[in-house]
Amino acid sequence: MRLIIVRHGETIDNIKKVFRGQGDGQLSERGIEQAKKVGIRFKDKKIDKVYSSDSKRAIDTTKEILKYHPDLKLNLDKRLRERSFGKLEGKPWPKNWDWNNFPDFVETDKALCERAKEFLDDTCQKNRNKTVLIVCHGGIKNAFITIIHNKSYLEFRSWEWTKNTGVSEFEIKEDGNHKIHFLNCIKHLA
Repeated sequence: MRLIIVRHGETIDNIKKVFRGQGDGQLSERGIEQAKKVGIRFKDKKIDKVYSSDSKRAIDTTKEILKYHPDLKLNLDKRLRERSFGKLEGKPWPKNWDWNNFPDFVETDKALCERAKEFLDDTCQKNRNKTVLIVCHGGIKNAFITIIHNKSYLEFRSWEWTKNTGVSEFEIKEDGNHKIHFLNCIKHLA
């Protein structure tokens, strides 16, 4: 299976440094432009199946891609949601927030990677020899990258943080020797 993973466009909450987590969020003007550009990037790309997080920011980004693929159905999946920040969602980041040391009520790296693995295993089984596009969020995208690299959840934070509308593409192999074509490519924004 060829797997393409895209992070949603920039949101107003990204700019304001507000935890959105599993809430909807709204694309900023720049985020709308990024989504349009990533849509154009995939204009002539063969895509067999499209999955998106069920959050508004991911759906709005996905719709820009689907403009060029009107025959494809949008498949929403809650497993593609961002990390849950619990009672912090909708609130600004605290002054001395430590991205490496979360309070107990925040979804763990381990849980995020387990969710990504479950989705990936399920999707691979259903879409052998197909090209699958996923639109999701930074945290879950890094969880996918961790799983695809066959790394432990303990290495989740070792990857470069994903950019808005950054595109990563992989060849997912049944034997686990996945091929990484590129990570976090934003050439469509140039």
